[in-house]
Amino acid sequence: MLDPVSRVRRFNRAVTSAVGALDTSFLGRGRPLGAARVLNAIGHGRSDVSGIRDYLGLDSGLMSRLLRSLEDEGLIETTAHKDDARRRTIRLTPAGRREFNAYEAISNRQAEDFLAHHPQREALLAAMDMIASVLRHDGTALHDTDPRSDEARYCLSAYYAELARRFKQGFDVKLSRDPDAKDMVRPLGTFIVAMSDGLPLGCVGLKGSGAEQAEIKRLWVAPAARGLGLGRRLMDAAERAARELGIAVLRLDTNSALAEAGQLYRNSGWTEIQRFNDDPYPDLFFEKRL
Repeated sequence: MLDPVSRVRRFNRAVTSAVGALDTSFLGRGRPLGAARVLNAIGHGRSDVSGIRDYLGLDSGLMSRLLRSLEDEGLIETTAHKDDARRRTIRLTPAGRREFNAYEAISNRQAEDFLAHHPQREALLAAMDMIASVLRHDGTALHDTDPRSDEARYCLSAYYAELARRFKQGFDVKLSRDPDAKDMVRPLGTFIVAMSDGLPLGCVGLKGSGAEQAEIKRLWVAPAARGLGLGRRLMDAAERAARELGIAVLRLDTNSALAEAGQLYRNSGWTEIQRFNDDPYPDLFFEKRL
């Protein structure tokens, strides 16, 4: 039997081979993986050279060589930043856009072929999401967003579906005290989404009214990212936002079926209090003074 380290290395070899990381012509387009990844990052809207370098984890020397090779091919143009001459920005040329589109088409076909090899598609995707969340742990960013945005709706839909599975009586959001979106937008409150390379991994809402007391609502972390400290990060971000908005007291409610949530609150300075609303679903209530 393989030990854990050997299993990880087996996985690394399989992925390296499957994605063509060692090929001198990645996906048959005539350039190695590094150059293709830079082209992909630019094609997906990244334009700042230092930002792309950090996103891809490249050192300055390698980044310069890759950019030079793409410029020599006529695929990109580099210019000085309009606000800071020390910074450089990049855009695709028409030829670069065509090459980016070709990579996208081939990569999509490759992904579909890969998924077709396993009968449990969703289980395979869930495993891949978990691995990617671990590998990209340091790249998960928290963003204030509109609770009506696509990313927020994705998180809330997954959150409601999980409550329906875990609550004995099920869950119907229409029966819950669902906060109005306007109450989770500054200057009353905020809605925070955790994003990892385009995938929403968690959310939390701060529901305010302009008073010194507000509520934490809709804390959710995707199964793929649990155990990585993301729930605590979201709660800390919500508390920082509350302080910025002059909020002195926070409250929240939860259900004892969500044991991990109760543990998080107790371990981060929240105090259990008496019921403060008539929502039919929660049976635990907490407060924290900032």
